[in-house]
Amino acid sequence: MKKHLLATALAGLFVAGAASVATAGVSPACTGNIFMYTVDTGVADRLAGGSCINDLILDTPNTWGSHGQFVSHVTKLTLNLQKQRAITARERVALQKAAAQSSVGKSITVKLIAFNDFHGYIKPGEGSSSNPGVARFATRINELKAQNALNAVVSAGDMIGASPLTSALFHDEPTIEAFNRIGIDFNAVGNHEFDEGKAELLRMQHGGNHPSDANSGLGLVADLEQGEFAGAEFNFLAANVAETSTGKTIFPGYGVKSFLGNKVAFIGMTLEGTPTIVTPSGVAGLTFSDEADTVNALVPKLKAQGIESIVVLVHEGGFAAGGINGCSGPSGPIVDIVNRLDEEVDLVITGHTHQAYNCLINNKSGKPVRVTSGGQYARNLTDIDVTIDTKTRDVISVVANNLTTGTGSTTAEDPYLTELVNHYDGLSAGPRARVIGHIASSLYRSNNSAGESVMGDVIADAQLGATDDAGFGEAVAAFMNPGGIRSDLLYSVPGKNDGDVTYGEAFTVQPFGNSLVTMTLTGEQIDALLEQQFTGCTPDLAPAYFNLPAGENGQPFNRILQVSNGFTYTWDAQGAGCHKVDITSIKINGVAINPASSYRVTVNSFMADGGDEFYVLKNGTDRLGGAQDLDALEAWFTEKGSIDPAIYPGAQARIKRVN
Repeated sequence: MKKHLLATALAGLFVAGAASVATAGVSPACTGNIFMYTVDTGVADRLAGGSCINDLILDTPNTWGSHGQFVSHVTKLTLNLQKQRAITARERVALQKAAAQSSVGKSITVKLIAFNDFHGYIKPGEGSSSNPGVARFATRINELKAQNALNAVVSAGDMIGASPLTSALFHDEPTIEAFNRIGIDFNAVGNHEFDEGKAELLRMQHGGNHPSDANSGLGLVADLEQGEFAGAEFNFLAANVAETSTGKTIFPGYGVKSFLGNKVAFIGMTLEGTPTIVTPSGVAGLTFSDEADTVNALVPKLKAQGIESIVVLVHEGGFAAGGINGCSGPSGPIVDIVNRLDEEVDLVITGHTHQAYNCLINNKSGKPVRVTSGGQYARNLTDIDVTIDTKTRDVISVVANNLTTGTGSTTAEDPYLTELVNHYDGLSAGPRARVIGHIASSLYRSNNSAGESVMGDVIADAQLGATDDAGFGEAVAAFMNPGGIRSDLLYSVPGKNDGDVTYGEAFTVQPFGNSLVTMTLTGEQIDALLEQQFTGCTPDLAPAYFNLPAGENGQPFNRILQVSNGFTYTWDAQGAGCHKVDITSIKINGVAINPASSYRVTVNSFMADGGDEFYVLKNGTDRLGGAQDLDALEAWFTEKGSIDPAIYPGAQARIKRVN
């Protein structure tokens, strides 16, 4: 491998060297011929100004933004060498001819370092021992950056939101500050970026302290701006999210980064269905457009700017088997999106499903496009090499590889990030360590074949316990959406006594801060609620009281609600859409419900407004607000003292599945 001097030092070298070099003698240190990367010029290497000519020719990959720039460099260099009498006129012609024949500058390779669904997991081991933390993540990112100076670091959404205590207690300012320190380029908004509403998301970008929470602006001095949270130094992208009143996107639809004059566009967006999985107040006044249509409409605008290399960062994804680099049987919304994409799109980086995969999926022209996802919580990152033809400015190859970040001794922590994490860890230590209850063994959120989990049973019971008394709702049943259960409660965790449940652990399980809402539903509305759990329940199959909006496609996957003790029912996996539950099987404390009777039920505020596509809840009447979900869980642990899943009432036996 050649050692080259900096191009900026060449001019001075020629002036200094001209007087000292009288003849062009071959030095023993300069052996063999001069090469233009892999092309043999046939001209013997020699000293010129104290250096071998081979070392004066800057011909390593990714040095020049075009072949013409390299040829111009060789032309100027060899003219000076000829003037110094270091080479002859004939040798200069040979060198120029070899430069023209070489591939130097005809392409560049850009390294993209991608991740998704980080969710504020800055502290190692928080939520799970598999989570490496942002300091180890930084080490891996920096290792990849060091491999290629032409790089960009990008996120496909949900960088913040649904975060553990160490970040969430401070409104995810720690996560933004962490990625400012790492130095990333773009984050496409995900659905969880909207958890606290548009105004809070704009604050994440532009800075300023939270208007009503003292747990804001508490970062290290180096990360603040005039004593306040400084905001993101990287750009949020939201191509398909616009103000309903103006039609203007809340953030730029795309960002452009130039690599030696070769521009790459990054189109960023969230899933069109964001309003169905975010608290309605968080997306009020916003319109979310189709992902593929949004991209395709932007392609001509980018091409008009001379941009031929296009990457899509979309917070929507799919599922595939075969490990983190596998793609067996790809499925999910991303398949349809890519199938409809313009052929000018060169790469799609995805998220949302928390699955790691590395796929080739056909675009609308039948051309395979690389589609990647890195999984979740910084456990993996995606190393992508994009090779660009510098003449046409188009992508000629994409090579991707999902890499594990590593935990413990396998990956060292970056001290610059450890400093930040330790700062916030110290600030949150008191609230996190407070013991709120005990468990005899771990409470897992993994479901049985009917869709029920022990962790879900406990949460639903806690919500019923908080709302069943007179004056507090008089609820007879509670329902919990599975997506709101973010972690397990583990019996044994380093740093605490076995069986203790800390506030920090409970916060990780339920980080959204939803309040409880008790409402009245009829028996047939309860049946509709259960039917809306399953795929295939669409407006054309449902009675009007299901309250399904026109054009609703139903659940993207079965989303089984967790139910409180005493509520039981049976569902048939082979049943038709909107007809999987026999209403006669629905019982409360052993008594079948009456379709025409009214019942008081409790859900969280997210669900109460139709979140997760449970639209029938929007028609619930006589609403009464209650405690926050996390407070209800803490109160339940206080009441029970200790919970043993082996003898817990109705554990994973409330929902029955047939077929």
